[in-house]
Amino acid sequence: MIEQTERIEHEKAHGKKISHNAEAVWGWATPAGKLRAERRAKYLYELGQFNSSHQLLEIGCGTGLFTEKVSKATSASITAIDISDDLLEVARKKLPEVSFKIDDAMNLSFADESFNGVYGSSILHHLDMEKAIEEIYRVLKPEGRMVFAEPNMLNPQIMAQKNIPFIKKMMHESPDETAIVRWKMKKQLEKTGFKNARVFPYDFLHPATPSFMIPLVKSIGTIAEKILGLQEIAGSVIIYAEK
Repeated sequence: MIEQTERIEHEKAHGKKISHNAEAVWGWATPAGKLRAERRAKYLYELGQFNSSHQLLEIGCGTGLFTEKVSKATSASITAIDISDDLLEVARKKLPEVSFKIDDAMNLSFADESFNGVYGSSILHHLDMEKAIEEIYRVLKPEGRMVFAEPNMLNPQIMAQKNIPFIKKMMHESPDETAIVRWKMKKQLEKTGFKNARVFPYDFLHPATPSFMIPLVKSIGTIAEKILGLQEIAGSVIIYAEK
């Protein structure tokens, strides 16, 4: 078992290493990546039913890409945290109006029942997920919602890059990150006390898709997401649950 302090140090080092081009490393800077980010953000705020009266916590905000999208769509009051000060420095310059803070998602500094919603993009798979989910549950208000988008372990590329060391290094991944097996995640959510938990696969649009191929790939992906069995190898999963 990886010690929590060791995991944190790995993530800090990783954040420092990629801070100058993080969104490119994560695949959000390409034409297809930008479309994927818009769709992902929409899932976060629409499933969460977030609005201007809400206090939200974003976990693993990185450079603030999804902070900005959720803020613009909802006008909610957002506190955004990350373990990497290097990534937060980028986010603060981009969004000076948002409250950014260094914090550990596995040991949150916030009081019980502080937030109406907790969300994040591609962060839970970096953490001790059991501890992180327990902390999310603790800081959510009654009837609060959590929504996360994460890599799907059943996707062939994701499976390779999370489990084969030289591919993991080539893809600029941090040492401890993994991916989500959706039925295991649902079981963990229910064990923690969440209700109405849903974990579903989506997204066949690869960030490296050339611009001229995007309409075709999107059309094929829309069909694939509806085919039982085939949908399981989509690139991402959405995780939703209520307290």
